[in-house]
Amino acid sequence: MRKPIFFTLLACALTGWVNVQAQTPALTLQLDKPGAAVSPTFYGLMTEEINHSYDGGLYAELIRNRVFKDNADKPEGWSTVQDAGGKGNIMLIGANEHNVPADQGRNAINDALTTCLKLTVETAGRVGIANEGFWGIPVKPSTAYRASFYAKCDDNAAGPLTVSLESNDGKTVFASGKVTIEKGYWQKYQLTLNTAAGIKPTKDARFVITTDRTGTYFFNLVSLFPPTFNNRTNGNRPDLMQMMGAMKPSFLRLPGGNFLEGDYFTTRFPWKTTLGPLEERPGHPGCWSYRASDGMGLLEFLEWCEDLKIEPVLAVYAGYSLKGDFVPPGPLLKPYIDEALEEIEYVTGGANTVWGARRIKDGHPAPFKLQFVEIGNEDGFDRAKSYSQRFDQFAAAIRAKYPQLKLISTVGGKDGLGSRIPAPTSRYDLVDEHYYRTAWQMEENADQYDSYDRNGAKIFVGEWATREGAPTTNMNAALGDAAWMTGMERNADLIKMSCYAPLFVNVNEKTEELPRAWQWGSDLIGYDALNSYGSPSYHAQKMFSNNLGNQVVPVVATNIPTKKAGKQDSTNVRSLPKKAIIPTLFYAVTKDTKTGSIFIKVVNTASTAQAVDIAINGAAKIASSGTITTLKGDHPEDTNTIKDPEKIVPASANITGLGKNFNRVFAPYSITVIQLKAQ
Repeated sequence: MRKPIFFTLLACALTGWVNVQAQTPALTLQLDKPGAAVSPTFYGLMTEEINHSYDGGLYAELIRNRVFKDNADKPEGWSTVQDAGGKGNIMLIGANEHNVPADQGRNAINDALTTCLKLTVETAGRVGIANEGFWGIPVKPSTAYRASFYAKCDDNAAGPLTVSLESNDGKTVFASGKVTIEKGYWQKYQLTLNTAAGIKPTKDARFVITTDRTGTYFFNLVSLFPPTFNNRTNGNRPDLMQMMGAMKPSFLRLPGGNFLEGDYFTTRFPWKTTLGPLEERPGHPGCWSYRASDGMGLLEFLEWCEDLKIEPVLAVYAGYSLKGDFVPPGPLLKPYIDEALEEIEYVTGGANTVWGARRIKDGHPAPFKLQFVEIGNEDGFDRAKSYSQRFDQFAAAIRAKYPQLKLISTVGGKDGLGSRIPAPTSRYDLVDEHYYRTAWQMEENADQYDSYDRNGAKIFVGEWATREGAPTTNMNAALGDAAWMTGMERNADLIKMSCYAPLFVNVNEKTEELPRAWQWGSDLIGYDALNSYGSPSYHAQKMFSNNLGNQVVPVVATNIPTKKAGKQDSTNVRSLPKKAIIPTLFYAVTKDTKTGSIFIKVVNTASTAQAVDIAINGAAKIASSGTITTLKGDHPEDTNTIKDPEKIVPASANITGLGKNFNRVFAPYSITVIQLKAQ
């Protein structure tokens, strides 16, 4: 056991703030003492299909319900266009997968595209179908949109179709084009819609396909793509990719937590059916009240990593699902182990392997780099308590074929008594710990890892977040997050990887046709169809990951001020036993041994400014100037929104007067990074 070194709480206070004004808080950096190495994979990203993170989020497809399977009873997202005296109606064909109509055989394109939209035009005019997108279709000036769809019609209906982007009332056309539909069986039609330079950006638009002839038309796999990051054909939103890149992550945990497991065996992440052309992807039910198109498939996850120059952390299904389905260890588990081995082969295999050859066929000749494989997700909830045996069975098979891989246990964290769950290094390379807490709970547990047993396995904090603010976090959450990150950084000998969750949220509220876009509040990055923004927690994480050395600097702290819990701090979110008094100042220091740069991070959660004496031991000289970056809010509840995206953003400046000893005043409700250099 290692003795706690973070701070000593002053237990003498009975109410309110503890008065320590007579003694100035002090941080003494000990450059002459050995410090732990910081893992190059310390900060990363975690994602899953929740809050419309992929469909209606990062995945750039603009058409909602493009293969008409989101609802068996009605074509959600679609409506009938009837103008200029025209009349018509739409209906699903083959929508109910448990009661397939007799004519499905000629209306299904293949085994994946079994449901189509039938348009019947009774009276000629302007009649067609319209898609409202994911709470709107974003239209921007001077932009090329790639449209495509499968269609067929009866003989009388053959001829031109008009495809357009237009205002919701149809009075303004932003872009249009024509294709000629031919009689006969299904054919794919494609065109580009180009908007003019002078239009004003809007998300109050729809995608429309219309005709001026009577007859019967059928549509499937209707798609619309704007420009994507790195111009990938089936790619991602550039703004969201750029925001992630600015965080300087080192890895992506994929395909996510609950999204990996699914509610049942049959709805787990079906990685094999997410491969290949979109025409071969049927999609599958998600576990957050909506269906996944699987346009964001296994290869797209890997290309996401490639585009950001980061590594995948691959989670494989381990035989347990959210609603309690589980496969007992033994012969019945073997098919799932084989599936995991095939998935690893798809990621890393060469042309001489079955699944490596499949990846090459899918358009990516080079194998992807893979170091870490996580077996399952939150399998501690398995009531059968079978994970230990299931893990061992998976691990034996994976290590036999891929001995270089590091394996992550999905059962980590603490039990109800606050004791660490045993995790011997002989079994696990890393254990995954998940924490969702209030700001107070994050702050009271910032020293959690100080007293951990160093003889156990290393730790991957694979999901964590301060759950305050919705749909994205507020400043108080950012303070809790920052306090927690100081604790992780100071314990970098134990913590090797970490990632916040959830990463994304579509912030749209309920409309007449669509439910609210988000199911989980307190998310990192918010967006609608047109714009995006970072929460205060996003900016805090960016500050931490952009200012991280490769070695921890030991620090001696004295006279740290404290505060007492109030009513607002009494809520529990999977909490540990509460503390009555906690610090108001949190800190971590790292250094870059190659450049001599030192990164001092200080979090002031108090409502008053705090002066701190900073001393640096063990350096011949400290440069007199450096930089300071501060994120602060006037009130803990302050936040950023889609309408006010930059209310709380970091401010950077040059500072002077630095040296081996200096004093700095830290603003109320602030997160600060000072970068200086030892010479």
